[in-house]
Amino acid sequence: MSDYLAALDAWKAKRLANLTASDGWLNIIGRFWLAEGTVTVGTAADNDIVLSAGPAHVGAITQAPDGKVTYTPADGGAPQTIKLDKHHPPRFTAGSLLLEITTLNGENALRIRDTTSPEPARFPGIDYFPAQPEWRIVADWVPFAIPKGMTVDTTKSIPTDIEATHKAVFTHDGQTYELIATHGTPQSPQFVLRDPTSKDSTYPASRFLYGEEVTDKTIVLDFNKAINPPCAFTEHAVCPLPPPENVLPFRIEAGEKRLKDSH
Repeated sequence: MSDYLAALDAWKAKRLANLTASDGWLNIIGRFWLAEGTVTVGTAADNDIVLSAGPAHVGAITQAPDGKVTYTPADGGAPQTIKLDKHHPPRFTAGSLLLEITTLNGENALRIRDTTSPEPARFPGIDYFPAQPEWRIVADWVPFAIPKGMTVDTTKSIPTDIEATHKAVFTHDGQTYELIATHGTPQSPQFVLRDPTSKDSTYPASRFLYGEEVTDKTIVLDFNKAINPPCAFTEHAVCPLPPPENVLPFRIEAGEKRLKDSH
């Protein structure tokens, strides 16, 4: 028990460090959809995209008809072709800014972080339900006979098509339930879920849970590590909503609680 609680405290500390890091979710100052053509970026009023922080002129972002994106720095540096990757958005810097190109449903967007933002230092932290080891559940990890194509909605009403390969099957109070992994990796499948605590205690849209200790037959679901999605921290994120199968009928009083000023 003490070892588990110590490990959970270490996990919480790492979670907070990731949130408040320069590439975390607390210092994003904008997200802008890209269209074919060129836009200039910076704090000066003559830019197409006017920022609240950073250099007066960051540079120009060009999206070609085939979707290829190029960044040309305003300081005269050579143009850079951005290698797009929807799973690992490419990043580049300009002064104190960290910029990245995100891709969703084949559409690209420019997301910008201010690494000198005071917001991470102001963040009060996250409240948690009391840790309960019984909410760490070893579930059956069951593959679908064929991958399950699904359309998942998002907080910005942008439906996305995904392909699910597994579901976690577990029991609670003598009843059997299932959760479908809709995102993540084979080593860390991601479950987007909701339960009745969303009405009063947890983020209304969803929480995320990442499976652990994955084998070919089992997966650990530690609901003490159920977390708020990025959309709870910033309006400049697009988060998946749970599929109907992942809306559970019982309260999961474990993991992160709703932020006092969720977006």
